[in-house]
Amino acid sequence: MQGADQTIIFDAEKGYGGITTLRTMVDCTVLRREGRWWMYTCGVEKDSHEIHMYSASLAAGRPLSATGWSLTARADEPSRPAILAAKSRSFWWDGRGGRHCPAYVKGWDPEKNAWVERVYYAGAAQNFMGPYAIGFLEWDGTDWVDPSAPVFTANEYWERGSVYEPNLIYHDGLWKMWYVAGANQDDYLVHGYAESPNGRSDWSPHRTVFAPEEKVFDFCVLPVGRTFEAVFARVKVGKMELPNTGLWWCRADEPSPDMSKWSEPMRISGPGPWKPVLRYDESDPKRMFVFHDGAHPNATAGSLPFHFTIECLQIDRPE
Repeated sequence: MQGADQTIIFDAEKGYGGITTLRTMVDCTVLRREGRWWMYTCGVEKDSHEIHMYSASLAAGRPLSATGWSLTARADEPSRPAILAAKSRSFWWDGRGGRHCPAYVKGWDPEKNAWVERVYYAGAAQNFMGPYAIGFLEWDGTDWVDPSAPVFTANEYWERGSVYEPNLIYHDGLWKMWYVAGANQDDYLVHGYAESPNGRSDWSPHRTVFAPEEKVFDFCVLPVGRTFEAVFARVKVGKMELPNTGLWWCRADEPSPDMSKWSEPMRISGPGPWKPVLRYDESDPKRMFVFHDGAHPNATAGSLPFHFTIECLQIDRPE
């Protein structure tokens, strides 16, 4: 793609600077709040098997960038990352299996009669491989508060008991969610969609957006002016070689679950990336930042065969 630049932001093999206790980190959502760009991620420390959410940020007032991100450290122990939110209420459903694939969204809560900020995520009760349900952290003005129960669970036969990888926007009075159903280990991924007036209940019937053979793992929608754009990932989780893996971009006048309403998708990367997050440069409205996960072979003999990264693809918007 024209003007493409690839930057590795966080790399498990190289470590995390002054944060020395973090074993690995993957999945992110990128947001601007209180005059600063933030990244919320998921990871695990070396002395634990529990997957938590952490945060990183750019300096206050700095424009969006692929470089300059700093992990938030604990105030009492700077070598450890600060946990974004406790699991005091949610441990029963997201404790041992951890929190995964966060997605920030701001929308209207008709019960509270107020705008609320949420970070949706997938949680697993016993195993990091699932099965998953979807819940959210909500900002109470001081802290991110963990949920006492998931707000979205599988209820269709084609979901096979597990829903994860949520991506949401608030549009036209509805919380609209794209998500994955199935399981990576079964090489079965269906992409689904549902919407709700409050983002916690009264979800519409779950419907499919992409069939299993499409291998679509994420569908991240972003309002851009009066239109909408999306970047999504096609992934390889089984043994079969797939020609269309990588990141894809498309646009639409409305954020529809019907892909016929979107433009013909254009491939913007080669194989490998997943969990894309689309954002735009504030100074150049044509410059796309696509934050995403990556996995690379390990150079150290005897270690795991690969290590995770959080990366950013910078490209000019396709015409």
